[in-house]
Amino acid sequence: MKTISRCVFAFIAVVGIALAAAAADSKPVFLYSRYFNARGEARYLPDGNYKPLLQRLATDFEVRVHDLPLNHATLSGVKVVLIANPSDLAVAGNPAPHHVTPRDISALIAFVESGGALVVMGNQENHNLEIVDMNKLLRQFGLQFTNRYTDAKLIRVPKDTPVIGGLAWAYYTGNSILIDSAHKARPRSLVLNDLSVKPPKGERDEPGALMAAAEPGRGRVIVVTDSGWLADWAFDEKGVGGVALKGQDNWEIFRRLARWAAHLN
Repeated sequence: MKTISRCVFAFIAVVGIALAAAAADSKPVFLYSRYFNARGEARYLPDGNYKPLLQRLATDFEVRVHDLPLNHATLSGVKVVLIANPSDLAVAGNPAPHHVTPRDISALIAFVESGGALVVMGNQENHNLEIVDMNKLLRQFGLQFTNRYTDAKLIRVPKDTPVIGGLAWAYYTGNSILIDSAHKARPRSLVLNDLSVKPPKGERDEPGALMAAAEPGRGRVIVVTDSGWLADWAFDEKGVGGVALKGQDNWEIFRRLARWAAHLN
């Protein structure tokens, strides 16, 4: 009997060690959601100029990509959701894209408040960007996109900025963020436009927030006003539209933000 007991305890110990090892090896799930991107939209494709981003994220995350509705089932087990450049209009020969609905808002609020993270990225005005319905979601966190634009420039993030301080952000043009500082989600700016730095090409240069964060419930929300900064041509500094911003830390900025959003830091 004692031999059997010792065998049982040994088996339990081995199983416990195996489960602990499996838990240690598991990674939080990072979902790149294409649900709000129009079919046929070629910007920021997971197998296109966002491929290096998703490959790099695989070091810290289990990376998923799909265009399914965001609801309890599809968000189950997900830690971070990325939405980039939500589409306004249909691409020729394709159906109209999904815009944010009250059902989407309810699902994403529940997801974030229970500990999930949401990253939403805007863009410039000629990139088929939808903000009217997306703002109905972002207002729940005290944030809104505005139609005020800043041209591409290299911004040195102040050293005292939480999470990403001291890094250089190659910002490739986008809109601005309106912040309701009284909102219960505690929204605040992460990066303000540095008006002392002039765009190398273009004259648009609006004051205000280009990146912001909020912490509703147990979750975290990050809003960025550019989607191109994570493209391969930003990482390799080849640039786009005749502008190539050198000496950037874009990947490191996003890596730190993603880890912070997932509570890995």
